[in-house]
Amino acid sequence: MLTINNDSHCILAPVFLKHMNNDPELNGKYLGTISQDFVKVADFLKEASYQIRSRKFSEYPIFAICKEEQSIGQLMIGRARMQTSWNYYASYLDEFKQRGVVESEEDFINAYKDPDEFCCLFVVDEQFTNFVFIPYPED
Repeated sequence: MLTINNDSHCILAPVFLKHMNNDPELNGKYLGTISQDFVKVADFLKEASYQIRSRKFSEYPIFAICKEEQSIGQLMIGRARMQTSWNYYASYLDEFKQRGVVESEEDFINAYKDPDEFCCLFVVDEQFTNFVFIPYPED
């Protein structure tokens, strides 16, 4: 099941997480900071997504974002580097499967959006942990 937030065109994918009981709605607090940051980092994330796919690491890039340090993925953009609210880590589906974060690979792949058009973010915060698919800005 996917939840579409009509105000933002962000798409939430809550069914993939194991042992996390979250409200599936993306509230304004997260929507605002994610959107403000995304404008600054979208080009970098789109290029990283392309590189992950073209170098055959994975067809399913995922960018974990959080305000504190965390262990999923490799730090790509730190908060201080671009004056963002979030740190951005590059990863992909296999790491999320290995860590037990994604329960069903098939469900995840079926819900995964076109990575040329949408960025798959894994938002990690105290009150909200979930996948969010956010469209890249149009050129």
